[in-house]
Amino acid sequence: MLEVKNLVFHPLDNGVEKSIIEDISFAVEDGEMLVITGPNGGGKSTLAKLMMGIEKPDSGSIVMDGVDITGYSIAQRANMGIGFAFQQPPRFKGMTVKRLLSLAAGYEMQENKCCDYLSGVGLCAREYIDREVDNTLSGGEMKRLEIATVLAKPHKLCIFDEPEAGIDLWSFSMLVKQFEKLHENKKESLILISHQERIIQMADRIMVVKDGKVEALDRRESVFPTLVNEDTGCSCMNPAHRA
Repeated sequence: MLEVKNLVFHPLDNGVEKSIIEDISFAVEDGEMLVITGPNGGGKSTLAKLMMGIEKPDSGSIVMDGVDITGYSIAQRANMGIGFAFQQPPRFKGMTVKRLLSLAAGYEMQENKCCDYLSGVGLCAREYIDREVDNTLSGGEMKRLEIATVLAKPHKLCIFDEPEAGIDLWSFSMLVKQFEKLHENKKESLILISHQERIIQMADRIMVVKDGKVEALDRRESVFPTLVNEDTGCSCMNPAHRA
């Protein structure tokens, strides 16, 4: 179980304090899928980075299975069982796809196993396994590879920041199936940051974040109907975000 308590983050921007996260609190139960949505620039990705330890909060706490991990490093949080997929994945010149998957999984992964994970995110496995994770890969290819690295290792909690970004509709459908499979097994908690209607409708609960604050947090059945209202500032009902 993950608990976020009264999180505040006010970084300096050219010497001026900027309010990004304002007293956010919520919890994610074991096996639950929480989808975080809301307008762009509202603080969703920053919140994800705070949970992973990429950024450090000014105040508040993050607790995982009863352990306060607020001061933990990224590596320590990964060892606690937290996985993270960036909105814009990093590239690693000189590293092959097979090597990256092996590092993510924590063991030397056999080619057939690598192919399983790559196929699961819509990549033609044998065309990618020996390619370098560099600028020759498109943004969509990198995004799918990033998700494959998270899926390659069991976690207690997986955080996916806009997994649909840069993904074609066919590959997106495959990713949805992967999320559905993870959710059905109830072995991992899932936090998905998304504007995509199909992903939002998969959630157990939906949290709407706007201007660094939680505007709504409840069961999908209660929150989803309100997302069509302009007052939420959420673009998830825009046809461009449907699949």
